[in-house]
Amino acid sequence: MLTAKRTSVWRSRYEVTRDGHVVARWEGSLWRSGGGLEVAGHAFEVRGNAWGSRFSMLDKAGGVVAAADRVGRKRWSVTAGGVTYQFQRASVWGQAQDLYAGERKVGSVRKVSFWGNDVAVDLPGVPLPVQVFVLGVIVTMWQAQAAAASGGGGG
Repeated sequence: MLTAKRTSVWRSRYEVTRDGHVVARWEGSLWRSGGGLEVAGHAFEVRGNAWGSRFSMLDKAGGVVAAADRVGRKRWSVTAGGVTYQFQRASVWGQAQDLYAGERKVGSVRKVSFWGNDVAVDLPGVPLPVQVFVLGVIVTMWQAQAAAASGGGGG
């Protein structure tokens, strides 16, 4: 299991650890959906569409390594290396996202506590770079949902 700790109060910056050792970093973009991640010294760019419903993870050469589709819906997916990973929101009220293999829940991404920003990533069988991509997509989705909830109009 991975643990992602937010390292900045003002930015969406996370250090991802496994067994107490840093294995990756995620930094969300300030001005658009997406950001950047680094895994084992390899940098990747994450780009999202204007609605935050599609994301692509690109390598240095601009090749697509992974893609997320229908993000923010009850059911959404990530495709990487010819494999499609199916995710589903755990409940109507919560933010947790569960990974499914067919009808069976096999993993999850969830906040460690209600009040904190740390995230537990438990996605067995998913390659590490793809796990960090999923983390970045989910954190970006949570931030967009929080901004929408707090930005209501004043009438």
